[in-house]
Amino acid sequence: MTDEDHPASFAAEMLRVRHGHAATDTREVPEEAAVAIVHDASTYAVMMATPRDLEDLAIGLSLTEGVIAHVGEVRGIEIVHGDLGVEARLWLEPGRAAALAVRRRTMAGPTGCGLCGVESLEQLRAAPPRAPAEIAPLTTAQVQRAMAALEPAQALGRATRAVHAAGFWTAGEGLVLAREDVGRHNALDKVIGAMARQLIAAAGVLVLTSRVSVELIQKAAAIGAPVIAAVSAPTALAIRTAEAAGITLIAVARSDGFEVFSHPSRIVH
Repeated sequence: MTDEDHPASFAAEMLRVRHGHAATDTREVPEEAAVAIVHDASTYAVMMATPRDLEDLAIGLSLTEGVIAHVGEVRGIEIVHGDLGVEARLWLEPGRAAALAVRRRTMAGPTGCGLCGVESLEQLRAAPPRAPAEIAPLTTAQVQRAMAALEPAQALGRATRAVHAAGFWTAGEGLVLAREDVGRHNALDKVIGAMARQLIAAAGVLVLTSRVSVELIQKAAAIGAPVIAAVSAPTALAIRTAEAAGITLIAVARSDGFEVFSHPSRIVH
């Protein structure tokens, strides 16, 4: 049984009170499960996530955490559902064990927590980013089309109004893929994992429904993404990190426009 066989949402019974009237009803709510990322039989991280697209999540997290340099270093992957949660078991190529030992940690944190479980402030320092992929300048209309394309891909979001989404868009193909999760970090890791598994180069735009904190910029930098665009605002550290990594950071992207916080030369009017 794959993770796709497990429901991503649940019809919860509830009492709805509106305008002074009460009635029983149901609401679709997202599922949330403890997901352990396991490398070579050793747990690396435990997080709360939507139990879908977990192979993408495991590959994406392994890439953005620097456990692997490319998807070819994963010899095998298995998703195992249990009573307490889900294990995403990865078997790595020989030679990755030493690199993994440097970054070894066990995280137990809330939904999609980006920095839970680090053992020291030194661990917050990200690995040097990859050089951003080459990309033709984007018009303002293309940026708006990229953001608009994510909405139709959010089936779980429309059903529950309680999850984040991330996607990858290119000028030539439009929205190439999208993933959803209760955690915004998880949604982006799922997209990055799916891109790696499908051998999709990062020469496009990562689009997000969330605010932009530094961890999301670090994840984009890990794969050499040149542009990241989000519905909500960025943090100050995210802006500084995007500037240093050579990433064009677009935020507060709405139907009437957007704001560019770093490397605006990739945007033409």
